[in-house]
Amino acid sequence: MRILIADDHELLRDVLRSYLEAEGGFAVDTVADLPAALVNIAEAAPPYDLVVLDYGMPGMDGYEGLDRALAASFGRPVALMSGLAPPGVAERVLASGAAGYLPKTLPARSLVNAIRFMAAGETYMPIDLHRPSQAPVEQASGLSPRERQVLAGLCAGHANKEIARDLDLREPTIKLHVKLICRKLGAKNRTHAAMIARERALC
Repeated sequence: MRILIADDHELLRDVLRSYLEAEGGFAVDTVADLPAALVNIAEAAPPYDLVVLDYGMPGMDGYEGLDRALAASFGRPVALMSGLAPPGVAERVLASGAAGYLPKTLPARSLVNAIRFMAAGETYMPIDLHRPSQAPVEQASGLSPRERQVLAGLCAGHANKEIARDLDLREPTIKLHVKLICRKLGAKNRTHAAMIARERALC
């Protein structure tokens, strides 16, 4: 299995790589920030079986970096890792279609097992993070605040390029948001999503 670990803490990168390579069957690349991770994802041949991103490393901008990596990976598994779980992390990570969430507080052996699990195509989430958040980021519609912003652009009839410019995001990120919005609303396409949104007074 080919794994990419992106984290700005050199010691953690080295420890995870050592554990995985000692297990056998893993080829591990490491980088220190999101821009380097995106370059590696684009140039990897064959593609990575799993990409693990640190939530707080340079370039991430919170969940925005996760969305960018998911868009760049074209369906290949991407997971989020953090020393401190952001509020609503379980809901947000699962809604994004990511492979899961890894707290850095997990023992090294558990981290390795979780990485192997996600690289095999499964979803991993610590059981205690499945409880409802005290301050959920998802609204009753199931849309995150960012997705609501993108939906507003759809309702206004804007193209992805225009929405990306207005929100200061990349166009592939907008495409991913549109895909997630359609999935959550049960829409066939962007036009259908806008129609549903108007019916439900979401925009």
